[in-house]
Amino acid sequence: MKRFETFIFNILGSSAKQWLVIGLTLAALAGSVMMLPTKIVLAKMLPGKSANTFTVYVHAPTDSSIEETRRVSECIVTLLQKESEITDMEIYLGQGSPLDYAGMVKGSGFKSSENEAEIVVNLTDKHEREEPSFMMVHRLRPVIKANCEQLKEGTVIEMVEQPAGPPTLAAVVAEIYGKEYDGIYRLSQKVAEIFKKNPDLVDVNVMADDPYKKFELVPNSDKIARSGLSVEQVNKILYLAFEGMVVAPKNSKNYPDQIGLFVRLSDKTRRLANSDRNALEAKLASLKLMNKKGMLVPINEVVDVVQVDASPTLMQKNLRRMINVTAETDLVSQVYPLLDVREKIMNELADEYEITTTDYLFNLQLKDKKSGEVFDLKWDGEMKVTLDTFRDLGAAFIAALILIFLLLVVYYKNFTISGIVLAGSFLSIIGVIVGHWVADLVTEHTFFLTATSLIGFIALMGISSRNSLLLIDFAKALMVEKGFDKQHAIAVASATRAKPIMLTAIAIILGSALLASDPIFGGLGVALISGTVAAVIVSLIFIPVLMYRAKAMDKIAEE
Repeated sequence: MKRFETFIFNILGSSAKQWLVIGLTLAALAGSVMMLPTKIVLAKMLPGKSANTFTVYVHAPTDSSIEETRRVSECIVTLLQKESEITDMEIYLGQGSPLDYAGMVKGSGFKSSENEAEIVVNLTDKHEREEPSFMMVHRLRPVIKANCEQLKEGTVIEMVEQPAGPPTLAAVVAEIYGKEYDGIYRLSQKVAEIFKKNPDLVDVNVMADDPYKKFELVPNSDKIARSGLSVEQVNKILYLAFEGMVVAPKNSKNYPDQIGLFVRLSDKTRRLANSDRNALEAKLASLKLMNKKGMLVPINEVVDVVQVDASPTLMQKNLRRMINVTAETDLVSQVYPLLDVREKIMNELADEYEITTTDYLFNLQLKDKKSGEVFDLKWDGEMKVTLDTFRDLGAAFIAALILIFLLLVVYYKNFTISGIVLAGSFLSIIGVIVGHWVADLVTEHTFFLTATSLIGFIALMGISSRNSLLLIDFAKALMVEKGFDKQHAIAVASATRAKPIMLTAIAIILGSALLASDPIFGGLGVALISGTVAAVIVSLIFIPVLMYRAKAMDKIAEE
């Protein structure tokens, strides 16, 4: 360690070398921090998770029949059957699959319409296959969407993976609030079109019923009376034919209760040739009721077919009417696509709406220039969880800095020395960010700066503070008890404490190496490894320079 002592002694003896160390450290800090806005290092809540299952959601247009939804679902299954890593699949037509971790938040339990379907795909164990599930989804998504969405215009197919963290409705969610449904729906369609233009956003879906026409069967009381029938007869035959009903009970000695006999036309018989009025009236003409005179009366003679607009399902949140526009991200962070689409919303919709920012982060308020109606656009989903998590971890980091600083002030009774220790703690961020950049270069998939990475950075603050404390206390002891001058004391302290500091760092690195390959906690492992390396360099080179230039150390020497 004599050479290292001489090395530090020479740096402290030259003002130019001191400023060189300070300049290089600050340049490294600025360069590492700039890796985030320049997208050299990408931030994300959590990376992709390799699981043993994923789900495919089918959202056909609202007026789709169960047969049309089935056709799209069968197309998806046919493509998935070619994958050798898929063990089995389950199709749920007109309903959601049994609730899993993601389905509880994504609303699977509320699906009960003919235009919805879910396909649960089970894979071989993740430890026995080379391709992780999120890469399989990434590879299959464009193939499935290109071949199956075109079977029914307006269909949206979503590939839903098991989340690595808390489940959300989608990666990016735009909640659009307003008073009138028509205005909310028009704005949601415009926002969805902007989403679709962004190459990093996939599976864009407007969670609202599509406007369509439907036929209502209205019994004509006058015609029914003149035909010798009753309104009850007409209603029952219509319900019996298309929906089905219990017509009689059956008794059985094996059951304590009566068993209802359910009757309905067969699927083939009750199916219409097409969806126009003529096909419906032809089907009604085939249904006949016998009147009081024993004559058969076709149902189409006593029922009026009226075409009306379908009533959409209304969604509310916090007692306010709203529509969600959702989108997923495909192996990219949610932050950068959201910033891009937010800017495009403000630019492309400026001709129709007066757009202003609101009090919370990226939320917007839009006022229709023609009608004066006001809409609120609020961001939710994994993006909001990311922002909230990074905000909370940032607050925790600041709180930790303040607490450490106050404890040091109480210990040293000096603000300058406490600030030196604090600087050493903060500068470990250089290693955290640079370590993620290096990890991204050597890994097959994008290595994101995640929430667990920030947890590792906060944990490093205590380790970095300890290194600086060892140097300051040892140098102080040499100056007070041995009479060393400041330059010699700091050089000897740096060289003497270098070995235990490095041994501690090696122990942390070896212990964290097990985490580095984990898909969820890899960010924590890389942050601890690279941050520890940076903390050692800062503690042994940069901190001694600050100690030498601090006047507080001169006062210790004078004492």
